[in-house]
Order: sequence, then structure tokens, then C-alpha cells
Amino acid sequence: MANYVARIELHNATYDDYETLHAAASRRGFSRTIVADNGGKFQLPTGTYMAAGTNATLQQAYDAAQAAANETRKAFWVVVADWASAKFTLQAA
Repeated sequence: MANYVARIELHNATYDDYETLHAAASRRGFSRTIVADNGGKFQLPTGTYMAAGTNATLQQAYDAAQAAANETRKAFWVVVADWASAKFTLQAA
């Protein structure tokens, strides 16, 4: 099983454009949350998505992210990376 992180940036986008992106990414198996070691779920930054424990190849995950971005009809850039482990911090002010 593979894990992917996708970052999709829409150009000249509105809040509604990102809502469209979030829904399109979700339909393609991406989540906007990350799960901590203690089981807590945390929201990822806007335009950042996880696909954990998937049977998809990197190319399939990239194609899915690109297809989600295309649904917004905005210019965009996409990067998708395969990962085996990750660390993160949520720093409250």
C-alpha cells in the first residue's frame, strides 16, 4: 500500500473554487486531514491532501489530483509525492 501527499494550488481562485477542489479531491480518494500517532485528526493546509494506504500508483495519484484541479476550470499547479513516513507539528499561538 502506498501513501501520497498532494499539493494543488489554484491561480486567481476564490473560496468557492477551493470548495470545488476539495469535493473533487475527496471523490478521488484524497483527504484534507492527517492522523497523528495518538489518533487525533488534524486539518491540512488549504490545497494539501493525503491519500494513505492506497493501491494507486504514483502516476494514478497524480492523474487523480490533476483531474480534481481540472474540475475547478482554474489554472493550477500540482505536485504529488510518495512517502513512507512523515512528521508534523501543529503549533498553536
